[in-house]
Amino acid sequence: MFSDRDEAARQLARALAKYKGTHPLVLGIPRGAVPMAKRIADELGGEVDVVLVRKLGAPGHAEYAIGAIDESGFSYLNPDAAWVQASTEYLEREKEAQLATMRERRRRYTEQRAAIDPAGRTVIVVDDGLATGSTMIAALHALREKKPAKLVCAVPVSPPETLERVRPLADEVVCLYAPAAFYAVGQFYRRFDQVEDDEVVAALSGK
Repeated sequence: MFSDRDEAARQLARALAKYKGTHPLVLGIPRGAVPMAKRIADELGGEVDVVLVRKLGAPGHAEYAIGAIDESGFSYLNPDAAWVQASTEYLEREKEAQLATMRERRRRYTEQRAAIDPAGRTVIVVDDGLATGSTMIAALHALREKKPAKLVCAVPVSPPETLERVRPLADEVVCLYAPAAFYAVGQFYRRFDQVEDDEVVAALSGK
């Protein structure tokens, strides 16, 4: 049980200590993981930025991820969600809606600068936890296309089966806790408040 995201980030930074001094690029998945990425970047002497991916929600159950999509339009459908009856028309509408959200977030989060180029860098992708892994899979796929020197997935908690799904897409996976009994990411935090856009902007601007 983590007290909050900041404690989880500090523990992750210790687990990633070998990257201290290598000036890694630490990318947070919005919104919850961006302040975590800032903490880890500060601890490791790296840079922080955001990687924009969005879950594709199930019809009538938006919080259940049937897949994810990144800024480029690449989408991943979770094979475990095949039972969800989502029509092609529904999926196209959902993809367009999430792409529009990402365009707006990119404008708001990094309006004053371009996204940091991950090419040739050690890139650490952070989330506050994995459930289905769909968003992390989309993020790793998008970043691999940009030719990082090393691609690391770092999370505090994940079901074991999700880690196995993610592992082939990263050069290294760092996970602090992989319990067999897993219901939701929030169950492993005493405090799991929603992170707001202004907190993301503050983390990315170095405040």
